[in-house]
Amino acid sequence: MVNNINVKDVAERCLRDEAAAILNIIPQLDEQLDRVVELLLHCTGKVIVTGVGKSGHVGEKIAATLASTGTPAFYINPLDAFHGDLGMITQSDVVVALSNSGQTEELLRIVPFLKEHKIPLVGISGNADSLLARNSDLHILLHVAEEACPLNLAPTSSTTVQLAFGDALAIALMEVRHFQARDFAQFHPGGSLGRRLLTIASDVMRTENLPLLSPSMSLTEAVTLVSKGKMGMAVVMEGDRVAGVITDGDVRRTMQARREEFFDVTVGEVMTRQPKSVSPDTKLPVVQRILQDNNIHAVPVVDAEHHLLGIVDSLSCLL
Repeated sequence: MVNNINVKDVAERCLRDEAAAILNIIPQLDEQLDRVVELLLHCTGKVIVTGVGKSGHVGEKIAATLASTGTPAFYINPLDAFHGDLGMITQSDVVVALSNSGQTEELLRIVPFLKEHKIPLVGISGNADSLLARNSDLHILLHVAEEACPLNLAPTSSTTVQLAFGDALAIALMEVRHFQARDFAQFHPGGSLGRRLLTIASDVMRTENLPLLSPSMSLTEAVTLVSKGKMGMAVVMEGDRVAGVITDGDVRRTMQARREEFFDVTVGEVMTRQPKSVSPDTKLPVVQRILQDNNIHAVPVVDAEHHLLGIVDSLSCLL
């Protein structure tokens, strides 16, 4: 309680109101959405997002999300547009304008310029009869009956709906572009996700003090080397090529099944021949999927002739 106000109740009411506002716009979506996605998909220039005030802040985020998910985009403040920034808009671009009322004067000032230069305008507002709606080539209606603000004044539910719709638009464009994780990584090379998606096996493989065995080695010797390697497995070599792998699980199962003759069992008798392996240029997420799908902790990295180059273990995939 703060000043006799149950803050948790207030916060919960706000979140519920905004969540309801997002759900309420779903029935408002119609064929205009398909046409907008089609227009942005085939835009040969940039998608230019604009808006004033809180809608402008949302527009900046929408432009950033579009740009990072395969749709070239940037934000222009309409207040700056009349001081030179209109020169940044070309006939190959598409403008997306946000205004809850659809009557924002500063935003509407750029409409004549867009019409004169035949630049497509996508309006997003909460009023189907607004000047923005009537002067847009395509219009998306995001009508919000009431703001979450107790005075019904501060842009809250309306901006939340704009933000959510911007995400939905970006996701729809990702789907139709068949945008993949590798594409996402190219736009996020500085983040941990980007690094993980762009990292390959040779970047993280262990190359020194590898646990290597020969097929003729006894399992009693192998136990020590597998344990010392701290990878849960060892690579069995025949000459300079990988012949198989043996895991600590293989050793335990053999010990249980062949207890009396365990000291006479050789590595070659229990090793897994033709084990899973990866090439040095295999992306880290692919390596991780191989480990998970086969319930193994490490995998050899080999060249085209099956020479051992290193080992990648599950810890290496946790960048």
